[in-house]
Amino acid sequence: MTHYRVAGMLLAGALTVAVLSAAQSPSTTPARPGPPITFTKDVAPIFQQKCQVCHQPNSIGPMSLITYEDARKFATRIKSRVRARVMPPWHIDKTVGIREFKNDRSLTDEQVETIVGWVDGGALQGDPKDMPPPMQFPDPTGWQLAKQFGPPDLIIKSPPYTLAERTQDKWFRPVTDTGLTEPRWVRAIEIKPSYPDGRRIIHHVLTTLQQAEEGITGLAHSAHDVQTNAGLFMEWAVGKVGEVFAADAGKLMLPGSRIRWEIHMFAIGEEIKDNQVELGVYFYPKGVVPKHRTVLRMFDVSRGSELDIPPGEVAMTQNYFVMQAPARIENFQPHMHMRGKAMSVEAVYPDGRKEVLSAVNNFQWNWHVNYIYADHTAPLLPKGTVLIFTAWHDNTTANPNNPDPKQWVGWGDRTVDEMAHAWVDVTYLDQEEFDRLLAERKARSAKK
Repeated sequence: MTHYRVAGMLLAGALTVAVLSAAQSPSTTPARPGPPITFTKDVAPIFQQKCQVCHQPNSIGPMSLITYEDARKFATRIKSRVRARVMPPWHIDKTVGIREFKNDRSLTDEQVETIVGWVDGGALQGDPKDMPPPMQFPDPTGWQLAKQFGPPDLIIKSPPYTLAERTQDKWFRPVTDTGLTEPRWVRAIEIKPSYPDGRRIIHHVLTTLQQAEEGITGLAHSAHDVQTNAGLFMEWAVGKVGEVFAADAGKLMLPGSRIRWEIHMFAIGEEIKDNQVELGVYFYPKGVVPKHRTVLRMFDVSRGSELDIPPGEVAMTQNYFVMQAPARIENFQPHMHMRGKAMSVEAVYPDGRKEVLSAVNNFQWNWHVNYIYADHTAPLLPKGTVLIFTAWHDNTTANPNNPDPKQWVGWGDRTVDEMAHAWVDVTYLDQEEFDRLLAERKARSAKK
């Protein structure tokens, strides 16, 4: 397969111009008439809503944006990042596909205009009396889903690992017992690297749930999903917190199950001793059995070793998957490295209809955002639907993250190599359930 594929013209050809031009064109913000824009009255409420959860002391943001003094020092940088839609980290194209998400942290056009206008107007403080009360955020070093579910019901720690100050990338793959003595259904999962050192050296974490499921009866899941190994439990990368499953779905953990870790680390010029990663599991109450099992799938766009990115070019790669059973798609999370530029997912239905589901047109390799569809917008896909994943890599000098545009780049695990896949939670449905959900959605749409 070449990096430009004729079959890609099915839908991706039409997307290419839109995706790549949108990624290269920052939003414009005309001057807003009216009174001067101030931090205390206009900007601080936006920062509280969309920025401060990361930009506060001890959190993952490189600077705090809690006070006027904090924000004023970085006003020019804030304007640049906000105007280019790099910050807050929400890089999906809002003009195509599904547009309603459970975790949308993006700025509206009006909010972008306000922040840019504030900087252009001299970054005024305003009347201190206009400052909104401080927000109360969860401890950024603690469990972020605890506010919703309480503390995790089960915490599993990886064995300690010491990373040398100078070494090649490391992939640590130990196995840890869960300690479970009875079956439990999982409604949410969270992965938490140690703070601050773990977040400095970890590129990603994969956890695989190992358990034998032969002979298990009475499980509420599609026969399509029966397997002897439960597969990927959760993936974590910078920009992601956890997985919260739909109210009718979850994952099953069995007695004697184990977690196999894959912790990808890179050296930062100082020794990091005894680094550990924690896995927090939130269970449904005992006796509650969700109707469906959700499966975390890796849809490989790069076709593994076939990924082929010439120096100085923007390369397109594509792959196709046929849904073997009716399903609901819960999210879309592209994964690429430094040369990643954009990724889209499209559906070709059995009746021939074609639809763009989502397109990330401004991929940022250090923010692996999980775009979680709202309940009423999560795609319902009949058996036989073809999913088309298309990825673009920018190996030119125009890419500020490109370590060396003169290099010919292929697939590899290292951050200086490349890959392209999408992490997608798939909830398989039986035909009767699929037909019911589809009919309910059509009835709601008819009422609007």
